[in-house]
Amino acid sequence: MIAEIKSQLQANRVVIEQIESDLTPLIAKMSDFLTGTFRRGGKLLVMGNGGSAADSQHFAAEIVSRFRMERPGLPAIALSTDTSILTAIGNDYGFDVIFRRQVEALAMPGDVVVGISTSGNSTNVKRALELAREKGCRTIGLLGRDGGGIKDICDLALIVPCNDTPRIQEGHITIIHIVCDLVEKSMFGDARK
Repeated sequence: MIAEIKSQLQANRVVIEQIESDLTPLIAKMSDFLTGTFRRGGKLLVMGNGGSAADSQHFAAEIVSRFRMERPGLPAIALSTDTSILTAIGNDYGFDVIFRRQVEALAMPGDVVVGISTSGNSTNVKRALELAREKGCRTIGLLGRDGGGIKDICDLALIVPCNDTPRIQEGHITIIHIVCDLVEKSMFGDARK
């Protein structure tokens, strides 16, 4: 058991080192996209399935409530949270459009729409990002493996180059936490209360 724990922790370290060496400039760009959007009065829409839905909710919560500092709330919506909307769209139109329909209703030009997909191939995420681009939103993918088909429709694709879903998800939440911290510091200064 101890050997397995150490093996998994080492696998996590490898992913974090890859993020540091390959994605640092893209993380900075993602935080710039969000900071600019919030300063212009826009919002963040974020989506994903399963564990990525949970990461979407986590991301939106850190933006709306706070990450580390006391500051005004910022506008963010996780598109995986409203069961009435999800089940109505799923029942009436199908699971593949549960996020697209919400982007249709909620996204405005200049908003940032983030899709989280460990495979890079989630159909419902891809369809929503395609519409977001058509509507004039900035599109960002937090992806895994080789980025799948979603990487090609994103203005910014942050790909955790790993095939192990738990390690990809650990990479995504690390990126989300760094972005939240950078956005707060950019918008409200470095003073923490």
